Amino acid sequence: NEHNSILHSLLETIKCLKKDEEANLVHEKSNLLRKSVEMIELGLGEAQVMMALSNHLNAVESEKQKLRAQVRRLCQENQWLRDELANTQQKLQRSEQTVAQLEEEKKHLEFMNQLKKYDEDISPSEEKEGDSTKDSLDDLFPNEEEEHGPGLPHQHSSAVAAAQQGGYEIPARLRTLHNLVIQYASQGRYEVAVPLCKQALEDLEKTSGHDHPDVATMLNILALVYRDQNKYKEAAHLLNDALSIREKTLGKDHPAVAATLNNLAVLYGKRGKYKEAEPLCKRALEIREKVLGKDHPDVAKQLNNLALLCQNQGKYDEVEYYYCRALEIYESCLGPDDPNVAKTKNNLASCYLKQGKYKDAEVLYKEILTRAHVKEFGSVDDEHKPIWMHAEEREE
Repeated sequence: NEHNSILHSLLETIKCLKKDEEANLVHEKSNLLRKSVEMIELGLGEAQVMMALSNHLNAVESEKQKLRAQVRRLCQENQWLRDELANTQQKLQRSEQTVAQLEEEKKHLEFMNQLKKYDEDISPSEEKEGDSTKDSLDDLFPNEEEEHGPGLPHQHSSAVAAAQQGGYEIPARLRTLHNLVIQYASQGRYEVAVPLCKQALEDLEKTSGHDHPDVATMLNILALVYRDQNKYKEAAHLLNDALSIREKTLGKDHPAVAATLNNLAVLYGKRGKYKEAEPLCKRALEIREKVLGKDHPDVAKQLNNLALLCQNQGKYDEVEYYYCRALEIYESCLGPDDPNVAKTKNNLASCYLKQGKYKDAEVLYKEILTRAHVKEFGSVDDEHKPIWMHAEEREE
């Protein structure tokens, strides 16, 4: 301000001066003053910039401190949320366990309810034979192409036929236990099924004595459970005991005796004792032919089993005879489209393959495939050909 006032007075002085020399001196002074004023203004400007920068840095630092405080708060909140999440996960896990337990209890209650319904609904004529589900000979060998494990088709009617001619009724308590054992065994829960059978056996032997058909029924069921566990010696012992009881109480030509003989033959077959199994299977066949007639489907099932035992011993002439006879029974009684017809043809074709009779096997396999094709598509034409025709065309 002082510089500006001096400069202003000098400018006024220049206007009043008349001499050129004096005016030049005043001009020099005024120029010096202008430069000095410009330097001062420049310094002031720089100082203002520095002040503004300092203020800005202070604001940034305060913002930084504020953000650090927020970060600390967020970390604390994050840790709290993690603790809450861990607690919630534990609660969820406990809830899921509770739900799983409740679902198991619900399934068990529903199953028990179904058992009660079965006890109320099933008539005595349908429950004459206690092992009606397990005592059938069907699919007791796996259906494989191996020498030591050839198979049979899986059916259920032989057990029903045997049950209808069992000759005695099963008490409601035994029927319920039988259903429970079958259910647990199908689920692989043998640790539950075996004690149930043993408890039922103890109760039956106390009330009815050892030589009672119901005892034989429970022995047969327990033997089949042991068989599923590969405990073949224990199963064989129980089946022999059941066979002895049934022969005493029901007679040697009873369907239940045939079913036990068949189960025993299958057990020997699983252990590779085909020679011991064959006479048992033949005796079961004789009983079924005598009781049911030679053209009954259950006779055909027994013929399938017998053929498999002979096949494992290399008796192919007998194998062909048994399979052909079973095939005739199935086709005449059940019709050409019955699944048992295709399964028996398949077994017979497998026998032909083992003997090197490839053309005979090929004919049977083509018949099976063509029948399946017709059942699926209705006819054989240029647009719908069995798969073996496509294979031959591609081969050509």
